[in-house]
Amino acid sequence: MSQQKTPTSSIRLGLCCQFQDEPIKFRNTTVKANKNLDRPAALEKLAQLCQENARSLQAALEYCVQHDIGCFRINSQILPLKTHAECGYQMRDLPGGKAIVKRFQQCGDYVRKHGLRTCFHPDQFVVLNSPREEVVERSIAELEYQAEVAEWVGADVLNIHGGGAYGDKPAALKRFQQNLKRLSKRVRSRLTVENDDTTYTPSDLLPLCHKTGLPLVYDVHHHRCLRDELSIEEATEQALATWNREPLFHLSSPKEGWEGKNPKPHHDFIDVKDFPRHWEDRELTVEVEAKAKEQAVQKLSRALQRRRR
Repeated sequence: MSQQKTPTSSIRLGLCCQFQDEPIKFRNTTVKANKNLDRPAALEKLAQLCQENARSLQAALEYCVQHDIGCFRINSQILPLKTHAECGYQMRDLPGGKAIVKRFQQCGDYVRKHGLRTCFHPDQFVVLNSPREEVVERSIAELEYQAEVAEWVGADVLNIHGGGAYGDKPAALKRFQQNLKRLSKRVRSRLTVENDDTTYTPSDLLPLCHKTGLPLVYDVHHHRCLRDELSIEEATEQALATWNREPLFHLSSPKEGWEGKNPKPHHDFIDVKDFPRHWEDRELTVEVEAKAKEQAVQKLSRALQRRRR
């Protein structure tokens, strides 16, 4: 895939899901609102939302190209209520479903033409290592849905967290590994795992990555909040080695600073000092997890350019 990099850098910065100032919105609905309609009317409404979200995705991708943003994370609810037990649907169920799919595939054509990258980060309820079978089944259904859309739009990353420890971290990781066998090829070829700030450090997940071939999405903010024996430089190198394509990492800054009571919540912007110098001049995607969205990405891009001079 061709590259959409930040100017004067090999780093591709990524925007996550939404915009702060741009009038580009993705629409959703609620189960209650859906159930208030009869099924044909509910499907008509869902089709309308999916069509609008496809148009918004095209606008988001065009914005990224125009502003040198190299990656866009697609909202997990791009197809609202897709896997809900009562309100869910297949695309063939929707009025104009084929046309909706085609519109998303056109987004994929645009991605390939302009060297963008797209990815997904399923919601927190996706937990592959849950001891509850119904949770695992729901997680698999969600991953399969997002992988379907990922095929349409050319996304190569479907990123999840390790899940819970449930009082026995080795057993939980073993369940994670076993449940990978239940995933389709289109999920497995895109699936990645990320260290978090409460349970799984990079050193916890790296053995799983080596056993399964899963790439590690290294979140440096999470690592700073939940440390292990690895330095940032060591974790970076070991994470990079797990990838068979351009690596993707996460970056954020603490809302109250590193001296605040709780460093976990994200700031509106990124303090350039939080961008590891060890990442510079890498072939690397860095998703910017900051509340100010596109403004944060552009501000960080400018700060990195100044730092490199």
